[in-house]
Amino acid sequence: MNYAAIKPCDIANGPGVRVSLFVSGCTHHCPGCFQPETWDFNYGERFTDREIWRILHLLEPSYISGLTILGGEPLEYQNMPDVWALLDAFRRMGPREKTVWLYTGSTLEYLYARPYREGALTREILSKVDILVDGRFVEAQKDISLVFRGSANQRIIDLRKTETAGEIVLWREEETRGNA
Repeated sequence: MNYAAIKPCDIANGPGVRVSLFVSGCTHHCPGCFQPETWDFNYGERFTDREIWRILHLLEPSYISGLTILGGEPLEYQNMPDVWALLDAFRRMGPREKTVWLYTGSTLEYLYARPYREGALTREILSKVDILVDGRFVEAQKDISLVFRGSANQRIIDLRKTETAGEIVLWREEETRGNA
């Protein structure tokens, strides 16, 4: 996997100050995408164990609220092994109180319906994610007043509450105020 950027202090892609990884490669090609350069799987730098350790180190300060992974498309099959490796290291060694946000152009329903090996790896990744922002960016539904998403069709899903409830539970911003 290649990555376009690692932002050590991102305030645009989840609550609080976050470390964000922008992966390269996306086949959605949404019209109006804010980072079309990340569609190319070869864009940017190669993602290695060195970047995993760098991200884990960047997550150490108490003012960092968590990790956000976006792109590009983190859940393109060719990106998934490296995304899983990062999340596995984070969940094993990272601070427990910090959250993981992941952005995808796919819907949660589509991700859960993926077959075989791709589906199993998708579910393993999602088991390590707290909040999923799902759905393609739709230019006709663009709304700059929305929090942490670009178009009205995109959902911010609390995966832990969704798992418990057995139905999709949307994230509510007011639940995290004062916790960042």
